[in-house]
Amino acid sequence: MIEYREFNEARIGEVKDIYRQEEWYAYLRDDEKLVRAFRQSLYLLGAFEEEKLIGFVRCVGDGEHVLLVQDMIVAPAWQKQGIGTHLLETVWERYADVRMFLVLTDIEDEVDNKFYQKAGLVKLEEKSIVGYMR
Repeated sequence: MIEYREFNEARIGEVKDIYRQEEWYAYLRDDEKLVRAFRQSLYLLGAFEEEKLIGFVRCVGDGEHVLLVQDMIVAPAWQKQGIGTHLLETVWERYADVRMFLVLTDIEDEVDNKFYQKAGLVKLEEKSIVGYMR
């Protein structure tokens, strides 16, 4: 049975394992930076099978005006079981009153884009908002 609960940077080894499985290598370059990022996150919610972390969502922001779902990831063996949906819906409910709820993903990633649109999120281009990054 899958259990959902908050966690912290003490599980960084399991976090790195999930990143590695999904080939999110940018997070694996600097352990100290990754630990600081998790420590400073607004909200970390994990999906656990027994005591093993199998997926998580990590949010940053102020939780009042802006919330960014920085990472939402589920280990490959556990995908397509509703875990990502549950993680996203939990965040959505917890921060229902936030003014700007953001999720960023690769524009070319059809799977992620379909997932977020199915969840009811709208592309920024459809909201007359422009985002920039460096």
